[in-house]
Amino acid sequence: MEIFKYMEKYDYEQLLFCQDKQSGLKAIIAIHDTTLGPALGGTRMWTYKSEEAAIEDALRLARGMTYKNAAAGLNLGGGKTVIIGDPRKDKNEEMFRAFGRYIQGLNGRYITAEDVGTTVADMDLIYEETDYVTGISPAFGSSGNPSPVTAYGVYRGMKAAAKEAFASDSLEGKVIAVQGVGNVAYTLCRHLHEEGAKLIVTDINKEAVQRAVEEFGAQAVDPDDIYRVECDIYAPCALGAIINDDTIPQLKAKVIAGSANNQLKDTCHGDIIHEMGIVYAPDYVINAGGVINVADELLGYNKERALKKVETIYDNIEKVIEISKRDNIPTYLAADRMAEERIEKVRRSRSQFLLNEHHILSRRK
Repeated sequence: MEIFKYMEKYDYEQLLFCQDKQSGLKAIIAIHDTTLGPALGGTRMWTYKSEEAAIEDALRLARGMTYKNAAAGLNLGGGKTVIIGDPRKDKNEEMFRAFGRYIQGLNGRYITAEDVGTTVADMDLIYEETDYVTGISPAFGSSGNPSPVTAYGVYRGMKAAAKEAFASDSLEGKVIAVQGVGNVAYTLCRHLHEEGAKLIVTDINKEAVQRAVEEFGAQAVDPDDIYRVECDIYAPCALGAIINDDTIPQLKAKVIAGSANNQLKDTCHGDIIHEMGIVYAPDYVINAGGVINVADELLGYNKERALKKVETIYDNIEKVIEISKRDNIPTYLAADRMAEERIEKVRRSRSQFLLNEHHILSRRK
């Protein structure tokens, strides 16, 4: 892997390798862009097939966080950490405390959080060594479980997408097919049920499905049947790459809006659903409630303030749709453009400020 060539292509700022022999720590911190502020992104622990695969994942995820944070209107850049190891058996206190010291050494340039393979307990250990960590235990001033807030953001974004498709953001009477009924999707279903939507749900976890049936009057279908049900809105809330060559021909929905990450298997699938006239709420815009929530911890967590910020996901989806129409591009590209335009405006403003400062100093000399 030609690391510098890859970093130059996507304009990464920094890549750090952190190791601690005693604890077995092997971590990679990728910082993509700090134009808007310090890089915020979680720590993932995974059994990568190779060190190169771990590096690629860290870089890809860091860049994704730049776009997610920018699109969410946060004054934060994008970064990510991957720890190479089996989260079921390789963890120990020394590992996360050693990692916390590395984060502290960056002096606020990077702020971490929970991700795949890590837990609140792991974040608490990092917190022993640095303040630059979010998603810690509520006892330390954290916001706690982010799932309900993520769900609320998806709900708000879904309403904005519905407004474009149906000329009204009301979800009353709308048939919504929810794929996956985990923590986020369960709370989403509650919001939808309270507004009077009709729910069709599926999940490999039969107990989760039964809970939705009993509490929200949902109709249950087999996992393979969720794509072809007659519905107004399809809400993917489980697997990634779920919008693909196999599923697209089956879809009958006019809106796709859900909490799952990386919903498009490839960019071409975003082009296809755009040509079909389906309103797609880009995943990293609509599911940003969690990162908005933990970002508020940096100010001293205030739930009311955080939820008010999460509500702006509605506005962000509207902006994406507006850019899509303005530039005649699919919404997944419009989301990228919205993030890039915000970063570029701040970058130009900063450059102009520095140029003015230089002129002032030159005149003084």
